[in-house]
Amino acid sequence: MVDFEYYNPAKIIFGRNAIGKLGSLLTEFGAKKILLVYSGEFIKMLGIYDAVKKAAKENGIAFYENGNVVPNPSIELVRELVKEGKENGVDFVLAVGGGSSIDTAKAVALGIPYDGDVWDFFEKSINPERVLNIGVISTLPASGSENSNAAILSNKEWKLGFEDNRIIPRFAIMNPEYTLGLPKFQTAAGVADIISHLLERYFSDVKNTDVTDYMIEGAVKAAIVNGRRLNNDPSDYNARAEIQWLATIAHNNLLDTGRIGDWGSHRIEHELSGQYGVTHGEGMAIVFPAWIRYTAKVKPWKLAQLSVRTFGADTFNNTEEENALFLADVLEKFFRELGLRTRLNELNIDERHFEEMAERATRNGAVGHYIALDKKVFVEILRNAI
Repeated sequence: MVDFEYYNPAKIIFGRNAIGKLGSLLTEFGAKKILLVYSGEFIKMLGIYDAVKKAAKENGIAFYENGNVVPNPSIELVRELVKEGKENGVDFVLAVGGGSSIDTAKAVALGIPYDGDVWDFFEKSINPERVLNIGVISTLPASGSENSNAAILSNKEWKLGFEDNRIIPRFAIMNPEYTLGLPKFQTAAGVADIISHLLERYFSDVKNTDVTDYMIEGAVKAAIVNGRRLNNDPSDYNARAEIQWLATIAHNNLLDTGRIGDWGSHRIEHELSGQYGVTHGEGMAIVFPAWIRYTAKVKPWKLAQLSVRTFGADTFNNTEEENALFLADVLEKFFRELGLRTRLNELNIDERHFEEMAERATRNGAVGHYIALDKKVFVEILRNAI
């Protein structure tokens, strides 16, 4: 186990009546002028929009809004919201939705107090002097951004991340009832996204990490069990609650403690969604089996451990490589069971842009920690995913 420092100040309010705490939370964190960031009209159908307006009115808080967030959020909207926020003196950003809305809110919270272009944080990794407070009302369990220190933003074909503890939301309101009406595809992509966050952390070269190893293994099992429950019965409140909480647990950095995760697969998928607009969770359902099949040939031990402990692979008759390949087969079969595509050709994606995608991803050197992905390996894994 490696040395670590763990910090996560986010307050979680979970359950059917969680939205009732919104007014007191906004006043607790000093909100005077809030910018509500969301996507589409669904928040009005869920009653969230009215609840936010009511909480703002009752507590004397000025209220501004923008409902134009799209998947794989873009720098153009963020710049527009930063400009609006500066003009109106916004001091608090409230996101409603999933990772796209939350990451947009995080970027806006970085940009409003900053004199330069907000893309500087993502492209140059500059250190912010100040960040506005952020709150979240979560409606799409997937990214875990409601409790993480990271944001992902797109700028044309570039899709880059920024990490800083100051963009961890101050609070997250999580009511599983808000997720009951999610379409099957979004539910499935969310489950795949959650599993991908767990696997990225699990595939680590650091030894003596039993605590987090077993926690991640249990979380992977929980994701599969409840993913299947929702596939059979989308109205299962308890399964919705399990998945919503698991999305947070998978990405609040607790499972990073004492270990160094890989994250090479995410870098591959970011190129796919940046180049083609692929939904992130489905992209991970395509990339991870391909990454595992490549890695099984060069460093199978950690993959084989997960395969044996979690999926009952045969440790006596199979080699580590065979058990690692078994893991890829099990995961791909599960993702397909949920209705997700697991091959790039199903999205009509061929290899014509693979070289330039790999060039972008590895411009500062190889990516990934469990195995290093240089340009050549990056392209090979993408080809394996066809």
